[in-house]
Amino acid sequence: MNLIKTYLMATLAAILWGANFNLAKPVLAEMSPYLAGASRYVIAAMVMILIARLKHATIPLREWKAYLTLGIVGVFGFNLFFFLGMQHSSAINGALIMALNPLLTAILGYFILGDRPSRRQWMAFPIGIAGVAIVVLGGGAQWTIATGDLYILIASLNWALYNVLVKKMMPKQVSGIASTAGIMTVGALALSVVAVWQGSAFSMLSPHAGLALMTMALGGGVLAYLFWNASIKHLGPAKAAIFMNLIPVTTMVIAAVEQVPPTHAQLFGAVLVISAVSFSAFSRAKTA
Repeated sequence: MNLIKTYLMATLAAILWGANFNLAKPVLAEMSPYLAGASRYVIAAMVMILIARLKHATIPLREWKAYLTLGIVGVFGFNLFFFLGMQHSSAINGALIMALNPLLTAILGYFILGDRPSRRQWMAFPIGIAGVAIVVLGGGAQWTIATGDLYILIASLNWALYNVLVKKMMPKQVSGIASTAGIMTVGALALSVVAVWQGSAFSMLSPHAGLALMTMALGGGVLAYLFWNASIKHLGPAKAAIFMNLIPVTTMVIAAVEQVPPTHAQLFGAVLVISAVSFSAFSRAKTA
């Protein structure tokens, strides 16, 4: 695979994930966060299982412990708190909090895997935290953390933990498509159980909300995973992490088009967070 194609896939994955924060709003206007998360990943899991079958990739049941753990953390935990958070948080706030994820992954990797962060990562972490703090505290205008922002932070921690556990638990002798299908299936089942337990009633979505949900499921749930996994395979996690800076940029651009421009606090926080992640990621890429 040539370098331009690899960069394009990494870029598209980041753009699709960035758009998720904007797309969540019309979906949550018509369905509960529990049902939104379940619907998104039931669709995504079904498509991934179909792709696995077409590729003659079998999901090995012997790896159920890995799929259960990764599905609960990376799909169920992340999406549950993502949709709960997006009920109350703005798309820009959510994306900027998630932009801190590479640094959170590095910190959790240190405690779980013993992967010692570089000096640049240790230096970048407090800068990134400061940027997120400015965003969620409103630049000093309000000194309370909104519930939605807190949920998004928990979602980001879940995704960081997933990234670390993937390195530790993902089956090595199984195709990535089969493993992704298994992980998504576990997450979809768990999200569905919670949606039923919460008594979430399904109703027909408007064309706008339905299109947003399908785009989240197929774009951010299937294509982004496939593009990102292929990018990491050829670039490595260090270089690929740089492209994650496009997530909040995409969200801000879409929000601006929708007549919701970022505030001064969000812009300043974005500069700090993106600078911190870039500083850290370029260091890892150079080392690699």
